[in-house]
Amino acid sequence: MGCGGSSEQKQREWKPLEDRSCTDIPWLVIFTLFCIGMACIACFSISTGAASRLISGYDSYGNTCGQKNGKIEGVELSGRDQTNNKYVFFLDPCNIDILNRKIKSMALCVSRCPDIELKTYTDVKKFALQNGSELCSYDIPVSKYPSHGERSEKCPKLPVPPSNSLPVFHRCTPVDISCYAQFAEAFVTFVSDNSMLHRVVAGVMASKEIIMGLCVLALVLSIILMVVIRYISVVLIWILTALVVLGSIGGTGVLWWLYVDHRTNLTDQTGTSPTPQQQVATDNVQALLVYAIIATVFTVILLLMLFFMRKRVALTITLFHVAGKVFTHLPLLALQPFWTFLSLMLFWVSWLGVLLFLGTAGSPVQSEETGLVEYRMSGPLQYMVWYHAVGLIWISQFILACQQMTVAGAVVTYYFTRNKSQLPMTPIVSSMLCLTRYHLGTVAKGSFIITLVEIPRLILTYIHNQLKGKENACARCLLKSCICCLWCLKKCLTYLNQNAYTATAINSTSFCTSARDAFFILVENALRVATINTVGDFVLFLGKVLIVSCTAFVGVLSLNYQRDYTVWVMPLLIVCLFSWLVAHCFLSVFEIVVDVLFLCFAVDTKHNDGSPGREFYMDKALMEFVENSKNMAGRDRPEADGDGREMKPMT
Repeated sequence: MGCGGSSEQKQREWKPLEDRSCTDIPWLVIFTLFCIGMACIACFSISTGAASRLISGYDSYGNTCGQKNGKIEGVELSGRDQTNNKYVFFLDPCNIDILNRKIKSMALCVSRCPDIELKTYTDVKKFALQNGSELCSYDIPVSKYPSHGERSEKCPKLPVPPSNSLPVFHRCTPVDISCYAQFAEAFVTFVSDNSMLHRVVAGVMASKEIIMGLCVLALVLSIILMVVIRYISVVLIWILTALVVLGSIGGTGVLWWLYVDHRTNLTDQTGTSPTPQQQVATDNVQALLVYAIIATVFTVILLLMLFFMRKRVALTITLFHVAGKVFTHLPLLALQPFWTFLSLMLFWVSWLGVLLFLGTAGSPVQSEETGLVEYRMSGPLQYMVWYHAVGLIWISQFILACQQMTVAGAVVTYYFTRNKSQLPMTPIVSSMLCLTRYHLGTVAKGSFIITLVEIPRLILTYIHNQLKGKENACARCLLKSCICCLWCLKKCLTYLNQNAYTATAINSTSFCTSARDAFFILVENALRVATINTVGDFVLFLGKVLIVSCTAFVGVLSLNYQRDYTVWVMPLLIVCLFSWLVAHCFLSVFEIVVDVLFLCFAVDTKHNDGSPGREFYMDKALMEFVENSKNMAGRDRPEADGDGREMKPMT
């Protein structure tokens, strides 16, 4: 179960796709038991009456609307029969507590929501007599509504707006939700007048067809880009390289020119008596000299790195080219973001529902300040909430890891199948079946490691937000440093996990063995890994920017064509945000494919040399890269043998 003491030999032969066996079974058992615990919490929260309180609602005395209730000790108006009173009515529905995100008002169970505006307490009395729906506290007789001394606290705030009940959730909601709009306007800091929000919402609603069309356009552009990026990656990478070189050389030259110019001006003034301005000029000259030296050193190092890594940049271009081929042979890869997103949405919705049930499953407690009843969690319920929160992180990471393993399995099958015509009919489906049958334990273990890092990071982030403005500078810096370190650790572990899943897909080994093998291969090819991650990530970033820019450009033209839309900010923001998310989802799959291809390439070149019996598995484009590397190495080192040993850095 642990990562140490593996019984497998350190030097062993990789046998891609030959032996397949179950991996990390103990972790599959642990994950299954954990999911059973999540299911038990869900059943408990629903069976203890929390579901009825959530759906039917309850008043401020602890009575659930629409049913008979038991007496709560110390609460006089509890234990009432509310069978005929099925709706929750708030005395002041617009009194919203921003911090606690709830309506800060007394709630009552009523038989009917007021469907007309009630301007006086006499109107409230008439409505109660005519409809049998009492809108004041239960201890105030209907006849005393207009004259009771506590009517301002225990009767609704005047005027009472007309309201309707929500479907399923029986809450009386005002027909005119202007108070909620005003509440939302408080969060919009850039709005200078109250009408701006209404105009923005009107613009969004009026342009909803255009927004939906542009979102579909972003989806289509993302799919097209994944196929054609292999043709434009060469241009993008060399443009990037040229811009970096020109920018570094130009910036260094400008700094040296400014240094010489300022020094010349300072020399012309040396004959006069020193002044504060001259002292400032002297400091500027010294600063420019330091900046110029630093820029020169940086430029020299950068140029040397580009010179020695030029062949590795060529490998990045080749991998992008092969990744584009993979998507043409495995078109179902493009659907992976859909399945992952759908699975996450279903899980998050169910998780949120259980959390809401847990929130109302607490014990009734009478508030000392208001005397009203609230349901608060204590004892075992609090531990259930923490267990439920850990489940959110672990299962979410498990779903994401399943996507990585599925993509890795399909790409590994494609790479290590010499005759592409013998590929399975649907490699993605075959990879999913293989994951379900053999490697769920490996995915569970990898996702749990990410969870162990994510939990303390989220806790520290929460503490930092709660203490904002209260802690001293040292504590704030320490918290931010810890959060940043944990974030970096999570990114590193995520990358290592992804390569471990690839190693598992290749050789069907356990998580720790796969992670160790993948780590050694990545270390042996550290410069290539750095090149692929930097250059490749920047190219994918440019692809995301391209999709967002094209979508926004078409959006501007469309909104300009429809002259009815006066506020473009929100529709364009929605479109740009959605297009960025879509591009990120699709190109992240492309990034996974590139990383999987690189590890397969590294394993292939490490254990094969192209000789009879040890033929390469790689694609023709990668084979050409290997041949070019051999030829260049042969010219650089004439004494080297011609048996492919020039690939020594990868062995």
